Amino acid sequence: MKSTRKIGFAVVGLGAIAKGSVLPCFARTKKALLVALVGRDKKEAARLARKHKAAYFYGANEYSECLSNPNVSAVYVATPPNQHLQLTIHAAEAGKHVLCEKPLATNPDESAAMVESCRKNGVLLMTAYRKHFEPSALYLKRLIQNGDLGRIDLIHTAFSELHSPGFSLPWLLDSKVAGGGPLTDLGVYCVNTTRWMMEEDPIRVTAQTWVHDKLRFRDVEEGISFRLEFPSGLVVQGSSTYGAVISSFIFVQGTKGWVSLAPSFPFDEVRRLTGKIGKSWIERKFKITDEFAPEVDAFAAAILKNGAIQPDGVQGHKDMLILRSIYESARKQHPVDIKY
Repeated sequence: MKSTRKIGFAVVGLGAIAKGSVLPCFARTKKALLVALVGRDKKEAARLARKHKAAYFYGANEYSECLSNPNVSAVYVATPPNQHLQLTIHAAEAGKHVLCEKPLATNPDESAAMVESCRKNGVLLMTAYRKHFEPSALYLKRLIQNGDLGRIDLIHTAFSELHSPGFSLPWLLDSKVAGGGPLTDLGVYCVNTTRWMMEEDPIRVTAQTWVHDKLRFRDVEEGISFRLEFPSGLVVQGSSTYGAVISSFIFVQGTKGWVSLAPSFPFDEVRRLTGKIGKSWIERKFKITDEFAPEVDAFAAAILKNGAIQPDGVQGHKDMLILRSIYESARKQHPVDIKY
């Protein structure tokens, strides 16, 4: 008989991503059960708990009480990045597994400490890269890994979103909270997704930032472009900005063909993949799908099997090292070797 056991989750942080995507996804998970909510406003946590049928709710100052709940086996950390370190370490020390939103932390020192704490306490740490479970991204990765596109020397990728005063989250412009600007919020998708698809890590980067609105973007970049060099000779040219309408793409060029996936990163738009391999054209649409339930279920399955999970905390930490090198290159205005 198949096991009917489900892993009990607590969602920590009840902002836009939790309300709009994380909490609703548990209605569609097969191996995970929403047990508890933790938020700054306990009354709001109670309301959301009733709405999503969670048995327990806590204020932010009651996190320890949540972690002592025997029905909670894992936490989904959905707070701003500057809170990831302490929330993760606290959970790990309580023996709870951690699924943490990207970016994993505000800097590599924090992400390294998170990885080490989870390793030392024998719990799993997963970075919430939903693209690893999304059909269009998986389809494109198969084309690459099966050799259908031939040798790939160049990938172009971008993810941008217009940051609008009074509408967009203000903390995204605070480097102490967010860890950076559009690179850490959006560009991390370009970095992680391309290296995951290619199964290779970059070794060198050249980057440049720009700011048009110096009053608003006095603490973080308004936009950034970067060139990642890989051991195989692959070059990934990426960019991200808060100064353009929401848009994203991955364009892969190979010796046998090319493929374009756009939009590639938002979770609320139909994806369109076009390309040409040899003389054959490719045109496919991928419908909007829940990208959060599959990653939560994958994490729960790994816990149930006492197995490993990808993308794990190490992958999230690698991306933090890459992002730091991108910023360093932009600041120094010359290429930087990436040290892992």
